[in-house]
Amino acid sequence: MVTTLDQFETVIGLEVHVQLITNSKMFCSCSADYSGAEPNTHVCPVCLGLPGVLPVINEEAIRLIVAIGLSLNCKVSDFSKFDRKNYLYPDLMKGYQVSQFDLPICENGWQDLEIDEGLFRCGITRVHMEEDTARLLHRKNAGGSYSLVDINRSGVPLVEIVSEPDMRSPEQARAYLISLRQLLRMIGASNANMEEGNFRCDANISLRPFGETELGTKVEIKNMNSFRSVYDALCFEQVRQAKALIEGENIVQETRGWNQEKGITISQRVKEEANDYRYFPEPDLPPLTLSNDFVENIRSEIPELPSAKKQRFVSLGLNEFEAGTLSEDRSRANYFDNLVESLEGKSERAPKLAANWMLGEVARWDNEHVGKELSEFPIKADSLAELIVLTEEGVITNAVAKQVFEKMLSDGLGAKQIVEKDGLAQLGEEAGDELVAIVRSVINDNDKALADYLAGKSSALKFLLGQVMRQTKGRADHALVQSLLEAELEALE
Repeated sequence: MVTTLDQFETVIGLEVHVQLITNSKMFCSCSADYSGAEPNTHVCPVCLGLPGVLPVINEEAIRLIVAIGLSLNCKVSDFSKFDRKNYLYPDLMKGYQVSQFDLPICENGWQDLEIDEGLFRCGITRVHMEEDTARLLHRKNAGGSYSLVDINRSGVPLVEIVSEPDMRSPEQARAYLISLRQLLRMIGASNANMEEGNFRCDANISLRPFGETELGTKVEIKNMNSFRSVYDALCFEQVRQAKALIEGENIVQETRGWNQEKGITISQRVKEEANDYRYFPEPDLPPLTLSNDFVENIRSEIPELPSAKKQRFVSLGLNEFEAGTLSEDRSRANYFDNLVESLEGKSERAPKLAANWMLGEVARWDNEHVGKELSEFPIKADSLAELIVLTEEGVITNAVAKQVFEKMLSDGLGAKQIVEKDGLAQLGEEAGDELVAIVRSVINDNDKALADYLAGKSSALKFLLGQVMRQTKGRADHALVQSLLEAELEALE
C-alpha cells in the first residue's frame, strides 16, 4: 500500500470556527442561544438581512476574542475593521458575511502541544471575528428532496482560528484540536463541542517530497464533525494524494467533503481564492479601536490555562495521566482544587486522595450524566472531603465509603450524618468479640471452604474473608478480619 512516509512530507493547516458564549448575537440583540428553539424564532430585521438595518458590535464578543488571542500568544491589534465577504448561498440572506480580511483582531501567535514525540509548537496565523450563517435543514419525502432555512443561527458570534501549516501528521492535527478545545473551555469562551456544531474544523492538507520547502497544492476538507473524523479524513487524503503524485497526476486545489460512511473524501468544488469573495470594508460598522487598558484588563482576567494547570497538578504529586485528565476541563479542575483545599491539614496525601476520588467515583457520576457540567455535581467539595477524611481515619472502610457516597448523592446528607444514622462505623479492635463470633460462624457454615483451606488451597481463605465482609456489610477492618480468620483456621489444623 502506498504511504506518505515513503516519499512525501504531509503539511497540514487547520481553520477552526468557534461559536462564542454570549447572550446576544454579534450585531443585534437576538438571543444567541438557539438550541432547542423553534426554527426562525430568534430573528430580527438585522439577522434577517432586511434593507436599511444597521448592525451594532457586541462588546462581549470582542472581549472573548481578545481573551482567545491572548491565550494563544497572539498580538492583539489596537486597530482593526470588519469587511464584507461576498458570496451567494441559501444560508446567507444578505448575500455577504460580515467578517475580517486584512486587519484581524489577533494574529501571529502559537499553541504548544504535548504529543508522543515531545513538545510541539504550532503557529497561529490569525484569530478573527465574524458572524455565523443560517442553517440548511435537508429533508426528503415522497415528492423528492428539499432544503429548509433556519435563520436562528444567523448572526451568532463566530471566531475563526487559522493555524500555520505547521502540522506534519493527522496525529498532530488531532492533538492541536484537543488542546484548542481545552483552552477555549478553560477560559469560558465557547462550549467547543464538535457534535453540537459550535466547534467546526476545515483542514488544509498538501504533500511535498521530503527535503522540499515549497508547499504543494493544498486541498481543503470539510464536513467533519468529530476529532475522529478529522483524523480519518486526513489519513485518507494523504494516502490519496500520495498515490496520485506517484502516478504522475496533478493535485487540484479544491474543496472535498468527508463521507463518514464510505470513509473517503469526495470532490465538491474548485477552491475559491480571496479575490473571489470581493472583500471590501463593511460600511455600516466603524473601525474597531482597542485601548491598551481594555486589552490588559482582559489579560488579567484570563484564568490559569490547561498546560500551566497540568504542570501545577504534577508538582502536587500527581502523575502525568492524572494531571492531564483533571486539567482538561474547567469545572473538573476547579472542583479538584476545592477538594484539595478542603483536605489540607487533614491528610498529608490530600492531592493524591482527591485525585483518586475524582478519577474514580466522581468520574463515574460524570460519565453517567453526559451533558452536565461537574459544577452541577450534587456533592460539594467540602462534603466529599469529609467522607475522604472519615475513610482515611479508619472510621469507615473503603467499601462503606462507596455506600455512603451513593447515599450522599441520593439523600443530600453529609457523610457523618449518614454514618451515624445508619450505624456504618468500622468494626475494629473494640468489636473483637463480635468479629470473632462472626468469623467462627462463617467457618462453621462453609464446610467445603474449610476443607479446601486445610487441603492447602489459598483461594479458600479469600472466600471466607469475603463472607465475613459480606456479613458485616463491609464495615469490618479488612486486615483485622484476615488476622482473626487465620488464627481460627490454624487452631483447626
